[in-house]
Amino acid sequence: MKNIPPILETPKPLHFPDLAAMAAFSLPLHSSFTPSPFKPQLFRHLQRLKLAPHARPPVLSCGSNAAAVTGPTGNEVVVNGIPPDYYADGGSVQLPPSLQRELMPNHVAVIMDGNRRWAGSRNFPIVFGYEAGFRAFKRLIELACNWGIGTLTVFAFSSENWCRPKAETDLLMGLFERILRFELEHFMRENIRISLIGDATKLPKQLQSLLVDAVEATQNNSRLHLIVAANYSGRSDVVQACRKIAFKVKDGLIDPNDINEYLVERELETSCTDFPHPDLLIRTSGELRMSNFLLWQLAYTELYFTNALWPDFGESEFLEALCSFQQRQRRYGGNL
Repeated sequence: MKNIPPILETPKPLHFPDLAAMAAFSLPLHSSFTPSPFKPQLFRHLQRLKLAPHARPPVLSCGSNAAAVTGPTGNEVVVNGIPPDYYADGGSVQLPPSLQRELMPNHVAVIMDGNRRWAGSRNFPIVFGYEAGFRAFKRLIELACNWGIGTLTVFAFSSENWCRPKAETDLLMGLFERILRFELEHFMRENIRISLIGDATKLPKQLQSLLVDAVEATQNNSRLHLIVAANYSGRSDVVQACRKIAFKVKDGLIDPNDINEYLVERELETSCTDFPHPDLLIRTSGELRMSNFLLWQLAYTELYFTNALWPDFGESEFLEALCSFQQRQRRYGGNL
């Protein structure tokens, strides 16, 4: 494995006692994704598992309520009585009895943390953690659509994440590109609108082009507004809003005395949505901080922290977060 970046290597050989353990992650070799420089490494892992090169690797949807396991021969095992392709085929999920429709948040923001720790705790290469995290991300989108949440903002990549090893940031950029390239048709079919917040100019050129296409193609969709924060900084968002206002003052378009919260919010990047202030923020992996995410917008947001690592965040975890939100009394500084 001399040609594999050290950040992606496995510290010791993988051992899987049974199919369930093997199914705790997904290998992208059987997918329709474009060739990746990391696939030779994944192929070697298949060889270690003594799977034929043409065999279909096992897949398990991430989260505690995973839908189904697909074995190497293609045989499907139904889990919890839910057919494996139920959601993919447009199946509709009724709102769980523990949730009240009138108390559902309009806007949920998520800091998807713990992919690397998930992989490390299993002695997997980091790439497996991000692949598993992507499956949890897809599941969250499905649930948000089915449960009537209007806006979902996910913290995909912060401006501080560039300090990570280049092999890892390249992996993440490649994963973003794959998601956009191969999920856009699904977003269109499910009536999902995509917006980007963050400084896209520092992203790879090809990724920038795909983002522009995705935003334009989905701009009229209305079932769910998916906002992806990539190369995003909450502080920078406030700074750029102030800079825009300063130019308008300089050009005589507004008077300094007229500057108020409304004018600032109108210049923030979340002005792309009808609900710029998240009602609920979820952060996974047990960390108790904002990490420079939506600093202005979270002023009166309800915060929910869970110890679950992001790839393990599934339906039951999301339901628990929403139930916690619905049990709170939001006063906004008042005495109600």
